[in-house]
Amino acid sequence: MSVEPSAAFPVAIVGVGNMGAGMARRLLGLGWPVQVCDLDAAKMQSLASFGAQAHELPAQASINSVVVIVAVVDAAQTELVLFGEHGIAHVMANGQTVALCPTLSPQDVEGFARRLASMGLRMIDAPMSGGPQRALYGTMSLMVACEEAVFLRHAGLLATLSSQVFRISERVGDGARTKLVNNLAAGINLVGAAEVLAMARAMGLDLATTQRVIEQSSGHSWIGSDRMRRAIDGDFAPRAHMTLLEKDTRLAVDAAQAAGFEGPLGTTARQVFAAASASGLAGQDDGALLKWLSRGA
Repeated sequence: MSVEPSAAFPVAIVGVGNMGAGMARRLLGLGWPVQVCDLDAAKMQSLASFGAQAHELPAQASINSVVVIVAVVDAAQTELVLFGEHGIAHVMANGQTVALCPTLSPQDVEGFARRLASMGLRMIDAPMSGGPQRALYGTMSLMVACEEAVFLRHAGLLATLSSQVFRISERVGDGARTKLVNNLAAGINLVGAAEVLAMARAMGLDLATTQRVIEQSSGHSWIGSDRMRRAIDGDFAPRAHMTLLEKDTRLAVDAAQAAGFEGPLGTTARQVFAAASASGLAGQDDGALLKWLSRGA
């Protein structure tokens, strides 16, 4: 279903890291009133220069907002933002909506939805994918699961944020399940891309040339190209920390096992990210897998 972006109304974004900041700048550039909250004051100040209103506490940002977008990292942070001492659920009015964008387990998403519903609040299960540049330009993917009435009410906002809104189902948690399937594919592809370039290095091949061949041949993957181009240049500044795919592959394998499925590659990818993080690369870009896999070459 094609939905046009809607007229602007106040939106809060809690967690303005790479993706949250991209969404905030997207909305601000189109004239939407945006409240932001983050533990990092510098990130909020940067967005204030584009017109955002900055708040120290999640509850402050949510009071006058129609929709609160939660874009933090994990379930523990989401718990604090929603239900902590200064959580948004304590001050939001009956009928307001929370859009939950982190990569979480389906069980956590379902639990958050039940608790919000008991307080009269609606929830959109809306994990995102695509990176900060695509968030900024509104071309990222959103995997949306929620009641039809909630979706229709906020379809315009979702269309403003993303030209790739995938309506997954009405069952909250299915957005999370879809995101984990996608992220496990990304993790498997990235491990493969790093492994073959480490292999090329061990064979004495020029990595840039090898990468160009892969990108025009059957071995190409988007995440492999995105990460390996930087890794070949020795650029490991974190656009996506190693720990994120460590978390996401772990959650994906757990979700698969809960569904009674076990494949040959997911567990291996999870183990690779965990080992690379434990080796001291946790704070680096996940493209640093190339460095880790090349350590004996």
